[in-house]
Amino acid sequence: MSNGDYTVLGLETSCDETAASVVRRRADGAIEVLSSVVASQDEHKPFGGVVPEIAARGHVRIIDDIAREALSVAGVGFDEIDGVAATAGPGLVGGVMVGLSFGKAVALARGLPLVAVNHLEGHALSARLGSEAHYPFLLLLVSGGHCQLLEVRGVGDMTRLGSTIDDAAGEAFDKTAKALGLGYPGGPALERLAASGDASKVPMPRALLGRKGFDFSFSGLKTAAARAAEAARTDQDRADVAAAVQAAIARQLTERSERAMAGYAERHGHRLFVVAGGVAANQTVRRELIQACERQGFTFAAPPLEYCTDNAAMIALVGAERLALGLTSGLDAKARPRWPLDEATALSDPLYVTGRKGAKA
Repeated sequence: MSNGDYTVLGLETSCDETAASVVRRRADGAIEVLSSVVASQDEHKPFGGVVPEIAARGHVRIIDDIAREALSVAGVGFDEIDGVAATAGPGLVGGVMVGLSFGKAVALARGLPLVAVNHLEGHALSARLGSEAHYPFLLLLVSGGHCQLLEVRGVGDMTRLGSTIDDAAGEAFDKTAKALGLGYPGGPALERLAASGDASKVPMPRALLGRKGFDFSFSGLKTAAARAAEAARTDQDRADVAAAVQAAIARQLTERSERAMAGYAERHGHRLFVVAGGVAANQTVRRELIQACERQGFTFAAPPLEYCTDNAAMIALVGAERLALGLTSGLDAKARPRWPLDEATALSDPLYVTGRKGAKA
């Protein structure tokens, strides 16, 4: 470490990507990604989704090689990094344990500080990897497992405005793709198919009409999409279904985001809207959100496409930002399958009522 610069090794293993990255945060706040290595697992394709046990074993096999490759590409050794950051949740807990345990081992062996990172905070800050996304900002975090609107005031300082009450937007993309026989991962495949479709040919439901607030719902859309996919007879029919589902998802995300922008603008003079997460890579979603920002007078920001999906650069970034604030974790940090960004709101206003078998995942 020199002159307030922090160089951090980041590790990400929350799902089926084994990723490592080296990020440098300079004293003036500038961010430099020195390396970003991501290894995806092909073993899940026959199952149409991620199998947790297979994912965890895959991480165990290659995490050491991936971490060393990230250091090699960055041109630094273990003795030239200032800390190690590892995803500690939320995610598939078996996979999370692999990356977190590896991070703890590096920290212990090298006498380095450890930062246990919330995977969602990684996505929340990921726009800073490609632009000067200054705090505060309004965030739409939208991925395969999460869909929420948050006010982001700084590192670890976020308030949830709304969230999905059932399924995530990315899940709706993936399940529709599976129903259409597009394989896994489904989101990018569905986007490609939708390019040749006509969204107006297949009506899709509009969720939560008339409901106040900023919550989302995609379960009804998933059901309608499955029925439409079953009824599709030709390639053009399938393309029309893909286009209709994509348009419906983009419409709901835009409607809720624009409503949140209006309320946010009344409370804050700073008007920056950030979209992050895997669904942020969808060009139809981006285009409609950009248009909403133009209508509301907001500046639009999003991570570079390679940092929308799961990656370790965003984890290393959070680690560097937290180290700069003196925020570190103990070696007793736990892997967490669930970890809300706004824990206070999650406790005071839970989205799901806990029953005998616990809250819905």
